Amino acid sequence: MIVNIHAAKTNLSKLIERAEAGEEVVIARNGKPAVRLTPVVPIATGVEEGEMPSWIGSLQGQIWIAPGSEEPDEELTREMEDGPIFPPEAKA
Repeated sequence: MIVNIHAAKTNLSKLIERAEAGEEVVIARNGKPAVRLTPVVPIATGVEEGEMPSWIGSLQGQIWIAPGSEEPDEELTREMEDGPIFPPEAKA
């Protein structure tokens, strides 16, 4: 099927449906074919929608996180704020 640009703008949703159904849709400019409308093929990830990838949880039971590790380290904070990286005289 070949349609001109004006007809394509007017009937875009119908043309998309036809392309998704497998029909070849070509949009022409001044009677000359310009572009082809084709459906997008989803990329296969091997994971169904709503499922987690297989690597999620693969290290369960093998990693230990120390209690309180999410709390800020006072010494490290002091070093970062007042240490050689950001000397006090450089602060504005």
